[in-house]
Amino acid sequence: MAKKSIAIIAHDGKKAEMVAFLNQNKKFLDNFNLVATGTTGKHALEAGFKVKCYKSGPYGGDAQIGGLVSEGKISMVFFFRDPLGKHPHEPDVQMLMRLCDVHNVPLATNPAAANLIIKGLV
Repeated sequence: MAKKSIAIIAHDGKKAEMVAFLNQNKKFLDNFNLVATGTTGKHALEAGFKVKCYKSGPYGGDAQIGGLVSEGKISMVFFFRDPLGKHPHEPDVQMLMRLCDVHNVPLATNPAAANLIIKGLV
């Protein structure tokens, strides 16, 4: 049986928080393929994780991940959002969140929610 995939995305102000989360949950995440938007993926790669990187969010990466969600290729999305920052690609962010709802894909927008999803699976 093929490994399921988790998408990891983090706004710029949340990238360090995402890497810390990944490191804290390495044993769990080893059971999944990780896919990421470009810059988040670069940070995860530098932290020693194996990640398939797509484009950076503002350049279409959120939309690419949304496509994978709609194709049933993503089991869950960890998208650590910065609710106080300005994001020119906000329509893509909203589209990704809507697709997670449409396709019943768990979506965590902060570490607390992501940890609850993980606890529900172990």
